[in-house]
Parts: sequence; structure tokens; C-alpha cells
Amino acid sequence: MRALDGIISWAKRRERHLSALSLAGGFAFDSWAFGRIDRPETQAVFIVYLLIAGITIAILHGLESRPEGRKPSERTRTILIFITQFALGALLSGFCVFYIRSASLTSSWPFLLAMAAIFIGNEFLRRYHTRLVFAALLLFFSIYSYAILLVPLVIGRIGAVPFLLSGMIAVGVFFVYMRALARLGHERYRGARMQVAAGMVVITIALNAAYFLRILPPLPLVLTDAGIYHGAKRVNGDFQVAEEEEPPEWQALFGSYPIMHIQPGAKLYLYNAVFAPRGLNTRIVHEWQRMDPAKGWVTQQRISVPIVGGRADGFRYYTIKTGPRPGDWLVRINTADGRAIGRVRFAVKEQAVPPATTLKTLK
Repeated sequence: MRALDGIISWAKRRERHLSALSLAGGFAFDSWAFGRIDRPETQAVFIVYLLIAGITIAILHGLESRPEGRKPSERTRTILIFITQFALGALLSGFCVFYIRSASLTSSWPFLLAMAAIFIGNEFLRRYHTRLVFAALLLFFSIYSYAILLVPLVIGRIGAVPFLLSGMIAVGVFFVYMRALARLGHERYRGARMQVAAGMVVITIALNAAYFLRILPPLPLVLTDAGIYHGAKRVNGDFQVAEEEEPPEWQALFGSYPIMHIQPGAKLYLYNAVFAPRGLNTRIVHEWQRMDPAKGWVTQQRISVPIVGGRADGFRYYTIKTGPRPGDWLVRINTADGRAIGRVRFAVKEQAVPPATTLKTLK
């Protein structure tokens, strides 16, 4: 016991350094360890962490609800808080991994920034885990975030209906959980319930706003590859593309996007691979846009493509633009409801002779 007390005391003295180390190490480990979202072992890890967090919060709430003379010892409180913080931190880290994989930074950065702030706050606001409101709301956010991941996998659809269903499930599960906490310690629960309810409303509104304003990443879709080419075709199960030869080193260094040299009337091919979990079939849109100095980005064509989930490296396909005019171009890769999966930007220049290209095989 003395050894354990010594470890706890040492950890408390170095809490900030340990929190920073665990923050970086935990996220790096999760980025490496978490595989596909549709794997049973990935779901098992999320469920186990949710159970651990929920149980330790309930145990600490029950102990803190005792009369003054029977409150938990500092050692017991520290251990329970550490387990709760670890489980919630692992959950938030896992969510960050999958949200970042699915996100287009140009449109989803506000949500990713908020997610990162919540993740970091869990690591550095350790003392607040003794407060029922703080711990309960972190748990609710974790349940909601997990439901957003899980429901599309179960029903094989993405869109507004699965998202709203995720919210209903999260609120229902959390309501049952809070009723259980009320039985463990009614007075402490009564003192926190209004703040918890207000926090639930804020979190629910924020997540719904992020979805309907299209800044929530289009989970569980992930753009695994994308590029602009002079040709593309399927060859023996793979895709063969004609890639323009690399520009001079100085142009590659200072150019922010590729320049495609074409003859008048030639075609360009936008290839991409989008991962979707097994059993999920949906549609993806390629929106070809050209920069108009007076109007900004003007859509030239929108092509909807059905995709089928299950392939580890993503469902592969390409769309074609015939005779793109010289200028700056952007292809937005979106879900059917307009949420950004990714984008490819390039410029077009016309020339009299065909450009030099090399063939490249995409697995």
C-alpha cells in the first residue's frame, strides 16, 4: 500500500508533464492501432471504454454521495478519477482519429478544433472529474460521438435520418444512465441534474448545428486517394492512369497545385478511392468547378456515382471532363447531401502538342 501511495503522490506532483506525455502518446498509439471502423474489434474497444467510463463515474458518484464520515479516501478517489480519465481520453482520442481520417480540413476544421479542445481538456482538467456534471457531460458527448459512428454501420446508410437516429439513441441511453445514478445518490444527483440537462441540450444543439451546417465530417467515409490525370482505365482489376511527368523542381517546390497541359478538346480524368464500411452503399458527387474572376468558383458539371463499401483501400472510380477551358479548376468530392469528403485543385493550360505522360498503376 505504501508503494501505491508513493506512486500516486509522485504522479500527482508531475500531473501536467504526465498529462502532456499521455496526450501525445495516446493519440499516436490510437492513430497506429485503430484500423477500419467496421471491424468488430474496433467496436469492442469503444464499447469497453464506454462501459469502464460509465461504471467508474457511477462508483465515484455512489461513494461521494455517502455521509461525510464515509466519503472515499483520497487514494480511492484518485484511482477512480484516473481510470475514468483514461477511459474517456481513449474514447476521445479514438473519435479524433476517425473524425480526422474522414474530414476535409477546409470545411471541417471548426469541428476538429472543438474535438481537439475537448480531448485536451479531458487530459488537463483532471480535478474536475470529481464533479458529476463534468464527468457526466464528457460521457454523454462520448456516447453521442460513438452513436454517430455506429448507426451508419448498422443500417448501411448515411444522411440526415441516420444522424438524427444517432442523437435519439444517445439521449435515450444517457437518460437511462442518469436514472441509475439517481438511485445511487439522489441528493448529489438532484444538485447536478439541471446543469447536466442544460449541458446535454448545448451538446445536442452543437452537434446538430455542425451536421446541418456541413462542418461535421462525413463519417464513416474516408478519402484514401485522389488525383487528376490525362487518362484512366481499369486493367486486370487495377486502375491504370496517365500521369503528367513531373515539372521542374523549382515549379514543384513553389507551385501549390499541379498544372495540366492539354490540347484543345482533350479530356481530364478525376480519379479517387473512397473507403466505406462493409454493407454501406451510398452516392458520392464530383463537382467540377472553374474559377471565374467575377463570380468565383462556378460549377461546370456535377456527376453522381454510386459507391459500395467493404474494400479496405476504398471504392475506386473516376469521372471525366471533356475540353476543360484554361484556368484554375477545383473538383469537390462530396456526399450526396453536400458534405465535403475531399477536393482536388489544379490549373489547365492549353498547348499544341500532347503532354508527356507516364503510365501508373493504382492498386
